[in-house]
Amino acid sequence: MTQPLTRIQQKNTTAILEAALEVFSQHGFRGATLDQIAKAAGLSKPNLLYYFSSKEAIHETLLNGLMDTWLDPLRTLNPQGNPVDEIKGYVQRKLEMSRDYPRQSRLFANEILQGAPRIHDGLGGPLKTLVDEKATVIQGWIDAGKIAPLDPHHLIFSIWAMTQHYADFDVQVRQVLGVSGDAHFAQAAEFLDAFYTKSLTP
Repeated sequence: MTQPLTRIQQKNTTAILEAALEVFSQHGFRGATLDQIAKAAGLSKPNLLYYFSSKEAIHETLLNGLMDTWLDPLRTLNPQGNPVDEIKGYVQRKLEMSRDYPRQSRLFANEILQGAPRIHDGLGGPLKTLVDEKATVIQGWIDAGKIAPLDPHHLIFSIWAMTQHYADFDVQVRQVLGVSGDAHFAQAAEFLDAFYTKSLTP
């Protein structure tokens, strides 16, 4: 039976994962090093290796936690709700995640761009299962004439692309708009609400 972590162990584990998130989101998996992570965590490399056996182990721990976080907004899509409002609500939740968790978004994007070697099974398992389930719900709304006839899977992909762009291409967005704060997220929310209202209305 695994012993519960002490307060110090919990503190150090959290510090390592937070530091790793910063390093991986900036440099990608291949560019990140254990030395960088240890320095960012304020620990020695041997101390870090007491908690995680390798860079791969740290990365996998972050990705496993991220998968659940990433799927949560889609899980809340309510089959009994108003279809247009439910889909627009999902869009807004995804945009909020890009605003609040940009490093996590970039970590996930980097993993996908590398061929998803550490989460390949998760993509074909829990993620695919949930997306297929919600696509079936959306198709039901389409068949009932409640929303416009758009391919459900590609509708979900479009939401991912249009919301995660604000995290994954944050530097580009800020340079083009000439902004430094987060005011542009309110503008993005307004635009996406209008865009999907028009796109989804039969």
